[in-house]
Amino acid sequence: MSAAARRHLVRDFNHFITCYLCRGYLIKPTTVTECLHTFCKSCIVQHFEESNDCPKCGIQVHETNPLEMLRLDNTLEEIIFKLVPGLREKEEQQELEFWKKNQPLENGQGDGGGAEEQGQDYHRSDPQIAICLDCLHNAGQSQDTSVTDLMKRFIRCSSRVTVGTIKKFLSLKLKLPSSYELDVLCNGEIMGRDHTLEFIYMTRWRLHGENTYPMVLEYRPRIDFG
Repeated sequence: MSAAARRHLVRDFNHFITCYLCRGYLIKPTTVTECLHTFCKSCIVQHFEESNDCPKCGIQVHETNPLEMLRLDNTLEEIIFKLVPGLREKEEQQELEFWKKNQPLENGQGDGGGAEEQGQDYHRSDPQIAICLDCLHNAGQSQDTSVTDLMKRFIRCSSRVTVGTIKKFLSLKLKLPSSYELDVLCNGEIMGRDHTLEFIYMTRWRLHGENTYPMVLEYRPRIDFG
């Protein structure tokens, strides 16, 4: 197929492979199961932080948690990458540049020095996973107001990240003292400090029938059961 013919083919399919929200090609296409409209994953997750309605048709997706009604469309993603030459490589490069720019800040390294210059890569080449961090309120610590909701609950990181690292991240974001103890839970079960996100996803999230995206982890002050 000639380059001109390929460009014509892509134009014919643009309506099906572009995002209604950002108007760009669909990146990690994610479909709303209630109405079957598809958007970039990051676009629709960000939209659902402010609204429970589909941005295209206006239907209410879910009364309280529209993220439960999202499904990744890996088949459509592969079709788009085949239709648009260089898109996969461009997206991977942009993702790499994003992590180079932002990951040291998430680890409290600041703009100068730090682990980035010491050769650590913060697992940027690992498979990535999106998670939602929810604060468990009224978890037996009614007088404790130190643990609150995060301003941004959705993060994307390496699937090899451990619960211990998530706890450090939460302590940093919530400005908790180093001696403060947190519990991190999945489906009501406290997760071990050395559990990786991949392990939790495979053994606690997916196997319990939770196929929604992103994976939800809850946190609370550690409860002393005596």
